[in-house]
Amino acid sequence: MKHRILSFAATALILGGTVVYSTAQKPAEAPAPAANPIPAGPKFFKGNLHTHSLWSDGDDYPEMIADWYKTHGYHFLAFTEHNLIPDGEKWVASESTPVRKKATEKYAQRFGESWLERRVEKTVPQVRLKPLREYRTLFEEPQKFHLINASEITHAYSKRPVHMNAINLRDGLKPLDGTNVEETIRVNARLMDEQSKKTGWPILTILNHPNWKWGVNAEDFSGVEELQYFEIQNGHPGVANYGDATHASTERMWDILLALRLGKLNLPIIYGVGTDDSHSYHEFGPGKTNPGRSWIMARCTHLTPEAIVKAMRTGDFYVSTGAIFDDIRLADGELKLNIRAEPGVTYKTEFFATMRGVPLESTPIKDKDGTDLPVTKRYSEEIGKLVGTSTDAAPSYKLTGKEMYVRAKVTSSKPHPNPYAKGDTEVAWTQPFVR
Repeated sequence: MKHRILSFAATALILGGTVVYSTAQKPAEAPAPAANPIPAGPKFFKGNLHTHSLWSDGDDYPEMIADWYKTHGYHFLAFTEHNLIPDGEKWVASESTPVRKKATEKYAQRFGESWLERRVEKTVPQVRLKPLREYRTLFEEPQKFHLINASEITHAYSKRPVHMNAINLRDGLKPLDGTNVEETIRVNARLMDEQSKKTGWPILTILNHPNWKWGVNAEDFSGVEELQYFEIQNGHPGVANYGDATHASTERMWDILLALRLGKLNLPIIYGVGTDDSHSYHEFGPGKTNPGRSWIMARCTHLTPEAIVKAMRTGDFYVSTGAIFDDIRLADGELKLNIRAEPGVTYKTEFFATMRGVPLESTPIKDKDGTDLPVTKRYSEEIGKLVGTSTDAAPSYKLTGKEMYVRAKVTSSKPHPNPYAKGDTEVAWTQPFVR
């Protein structure tokens, strides 16, 4: 290789013994380090995908809610207002109730009076709600916190509520009617998929709280191939996550759905999601719809909506109410967990599975007159059977090859600081794994 050598005189001027380079010929400086270098590898990001503010039926301003989640260690948050995207012009009464007056005072104190837009309409003091696009820059930081566009598509069939969250939605959607609960779920899931294809935005659809007013049973969505996610843990105290003598718990539903989809319907895994469904931010305690009760941990390299959706589509996330995994992996046919153990706290890990060939027939539950009830049917106890337990901080389960799937649940001895139900301790659920 030939090198061109310039004389010193051609490249610099000498002034008083000091070398002064011309602008064109100044030696190149080392490039400045990137402001946001590419992370070394994936990590778990904490987020809530079901949140309500004054844009729908929550009791606080969205900036205050975003501030709560960010200061409490969350990395991402989706506002899921009922049948709308928080955009456009909306004013709310700022002193209509003691709670609203308190909320407005706290809002002004936190962000300054100059941030608020006030008016009086027919003697009623009002404050303008700011859309997401106006306040997101107050909170978002690369790899630290991100706000995600979303909406709760709120509908019903014959008084049975059918609610679905659209995560990373671009435009608002009006829910569609179906001929039954199953069809209502299906047509609205397709509606979200159509927007995703049209806009290029990856949208993730979640069926919310199936036991809310006993709206949805397992059979209503076991065959809906357009749906791959539903809430197994919802922090709203009015949602019957644990079921009762007649109605299956959402965790029992999960095993039934997995068995039917994998063992009979030739459909993919359905993943479980945990959310707050928060509405109340001023009074905390039992019976209140507070934040901080249940969330997901999504494993990504980058904190972006696209990366979060991708992680969830591949099942690389887990549900928690407080218990934490440092790692979850399936290697050489063995499901291995690493629990982040706290001093003085004990942990019990349970592995649940349904084996191939287990009977999938069901029996309807009838009322006192012998009429079939619109509830999840009874199935074999071999579905979702306990196949292993451990009290180690690094439990594992070796798959035999007979399992349709295996999933794990970790229950700690640490009481939840603000539980969904009295007596709850901190728990975590992995997603189901197939060999």
